[in-house]
Amino acid sequence: MSASSHDLQAWESFWRAAPAGAGAVFWDADPSLTAQLHLPLFDGHFDAGLPLVDLGCGNGTQTRFLAGRYRRALGVDLSAAAVEHARTDDADGVAEYRRLDAADGAAVRALHAELGDANVYLRGVLHQCTPEDRHRIVANLAVLLGARGRIFAVEPAAASKGILRALARGPAGPPGKLRAILAHGIAPGEMADSEVPELLRSQGLPVAASGRLPLTTTEYRADGTRIELPTNWVVAGAG
Repeated sequence: MSASSHDLQAWESFWRAAPAGAGAVFWDADPSLTAQLHLPLFDGHFDAGLPLVDLGCGNGTQTRFLAGRYRRALGVDLSAAAVEHARTDDADGVAEYRRLDAADGAAVRALHAELGDANVYLRGVLHQCTPEDRHRIVANLAVLLGARGRIFAVEPAAASKGILRALARGPAGPPGKLRAILAHGIAPGEMADSEVPELLRSQGLPVAASGRLPLTTTEYRADGTRIELPTNWVVAGAG
């Protein structure tokens, strides 16, 4: 089963309206503040000889950073408009991009048949999904990882929703890049901090490492400080 038409329409609408270029959307901070900080957390767990799939790649900023470190880097996203942004922004063609609904089991099985076992970088995807789709996506990811692949998954902590709610209800309203998200009907979902590790374990993917880091956004508070959200990260795999 694929993602709901409402979710797809919301993301397509958002990415069609999003400005081009890295840093144009709320979560798209420079890799030096995101993927580069994540890399030492998972690099020792990933087989560098396997392809890497950046699932939920958006406009591909993190995909391009990771592309030079693995044999093959593929950014995939539910939104075709996001994929077009990624291709346009990747002038040197350092990575590949395509549309993929990770809740579609047949599509993920076909990708595994093409790539073989793969590593997965998953940043801020599951909290946006329905509980049912979270189960489907993690089950499909177990197929994509196979016996040799590993996943690095990082998601906003439950406490982040209160921070976002406070920003949205501030006297001046939400900051511009957060306002753009809310305007397209996209809102952070409810997800307990324990849910991702439990989902992974339920699919035979025990957690090898975990921790907590702030998510640096591209937006600022009225006092000029950059907005950060607490996140939880895990590394998991079948082996």
